[in-house]
Amino acid sequence: MNAFEKTRGFLNEVVTEMKRSSWPTRRELMDSTTIIILTMVALGAFVAAADYIFIKIVSLLTGA
Repeated sequence: MNAFEKTRGFLNEVVTEMKRSSWPTRRELMDSTTIIILTMVALGAFVAAADYIFIKIVSLLTGA
């Protein structure tokens, strides 16, 4: 079996598996994306606030 036949067989299997997969609806995808974006914004705000607090603590301790 040469490389071309192996590649062709692999791609055929990929297409078969993709057809079997369950894909989200547009609404489900939009909802999931919104949740992810809001979570990332909240996490970013938390990290920024923690960074600010730690900078202030270190500056108080070092007298800078």
